Amino acid sequence: MPISDEPIGDLLERFAARVPVPGGGAAAALHAAQGAALLAKVGRYTTGRQYAQHEAAIGRIVTEVDELRALALRLADADEDAFMAVHEAYRLPSDSEEQRDARAAAVAQALVHAAWPSAQVISVAGMVVDLAEALAAIGNPNVISDVAAAAEAARAAVAIARVNIEINLASITDAQAGLEMIAEEAKADAIIARAEQVTAAVREQIRA
Repeated sequence: MPISDEPIGDLLERFAARVPVPGGGAAAALHAAQGAALLAKVGRYTTGRQYAQHEAAIGRIVTEVDELRALALRLADADEDAFMAVHEAYRLPSDSEEQRDARAAAVAQALVHAAWPSAQVISVAGMVVDLAEALAAIGNPNVISDVAAAAEAARAAVAIARVNIEINLASITDAQAGLEMIAEEAKADAIIARAEQVTAAVREQIRA
């Protein structure tokens, strides 16, 4: 069952259970999805005559965050699938040298694949922060706190995804894949800093 179809209580039970998935990667993707959803809410409340000058921009933002929410949910499912593949690779037989070599190759490939959903979550969350920055300036002030909530959800998504990449990097033996992961991970600090700036800007608006 896709995560998007799963009751929240059942999903949280699976997060809490002693099972391989879902784990931090899926959690990161869900944070990104929540951030996108909250921005869509703000956009849908930013309508009417007083926002007519921003109608086109708001429409674009709502369309983009709806797409990002769907993408983030797919990444949550992809993370589950990828880590189940890692789990299965580690369970391959290793009695003979040939089996051990095959197992090592399967594990190495599975670990590379397992790191990619988190790398993509960083990119998705970065786009959520981009749109939060835009919406903070023009969104309905009555729901502007949800822009900060969205930015903080995206910030959490990036922070979690970065840790997942780091733990995979420790085991990835493919040098090229490792460099690509490092490049994705390097984006995290800037996105986190910008998310914090969005929250600070929203708080200033609320206090004004």
